[in-house]
Amino acid sequence: MKVTVLVGGVGGARFLLGARELFGATPFPDDPAPDADTVTAIVNVGDDAWMHGVRICPDLDTCMYTLGGGIDTERGWGRAAETWHAKEELAAYSADPDWFGLGDRDLATHLLRTQMLSAGYRLSEVTAALCRRWAPGVRLLPATDDRHETHVVVTRADGEQVAIHFQEWWVRHRAQIPTHGFAQVGSDGAAPAPGVLAAIEEADIIFLAPSNPVVSVGAITSVPGIRGALRTARAPVVGISPIIGDRPLRGMADECLSVIGVPTTAEAVGGHYGARSGTGLLDGWLIAEGEHADIPGVAVRSVPLLMTDPAATAEMIRQGCDLVGVPVPGDRR
Repeated sequence: MKVTVLVGGVGGARFLLGARELFGATPFPDDPAPDADTVTAIVNVGDDAWMHGVRICPDLDTCMYTLGGGIDTERGWGRAAETWHAKEELAAYSADPDWFGLGDRDLATHLLRTQMLSAGYRLSEVTAALCRRWAPGVRLLPATDDRHETHVVVTRADGEQVAIHFQEWWVRHRAQIPTHGFAQVGSDGAAPAPGVLAAIEEADIIFLAPSNPVVSVGAITSVPGIRGALRTARAPVVGISPIIGDRPLRGMADECLSVIGVPTTAEAVGGHYGARSGTGLLDGWLIAEGEHADIPGVAVRSVPLLMTDPAATAEMIRQGCDLVGVPVPGDRR
């Protein structure tokens, strides 16, 4: 069975733990395992940025560290047992940006990635190389190898409207400045990374993880060619609501949704994605227990959405498969 998931950072990474629990670990492409189930994650790169001369890919790294057992579980991002000596030294030099923290262990990943990119390797190739160490058991593909950064149109204190990188808006300003919209810088020349379209076209089921619908899943589907591939895929597309009790479970999805005029409810987010039978993306939509959503053309089911452990997440994924009539081969219940 081939499963494809569109993911962002923390929530997406935890969703992938459940997918691996249910379908088993995916071997590397050159490993002999012809009968293995395969889970492929198409990962957001809109958050990617250059900081202090290194290329940082927060969502790819969060997925890689989480699946590889190296994540800081309390924060949900960055390396476990991290130290911050490089950050302290940069601050002592008054090096900008001083609002973005690079951990020492995490910095090693960024240094190697930057070295490989500078040598001419594509981001997808670099990601595969890094995953050799972490053995995530899920194939991680960047949505694109090209520049596709999310920028945010804001109003500065002096009243001027400017576009700033998403990381500055998210980390430095905590999304608490007047905001008018989002834009993908470089999207006109971007193309899906190798393997992305095939993962969509060959999938038996496709999931939209409970990641930020605007700057994670939305950034992925804005890569030219990906939305069209989802619209015409033979596999059903099932989304998982990131909203429980009219609040995002993690992060600041509510701040992003308010910018684009979408209420922070499971029904509104499902309506934002829309039905594939119309002009949208969904065939199925999982919402939290006790909630209601009426989305024309979309099958909806209420299930427990708290990803307390991989087994609970696997059961949620199983419910998503059942919702659209996709059997789970050799169900590992």
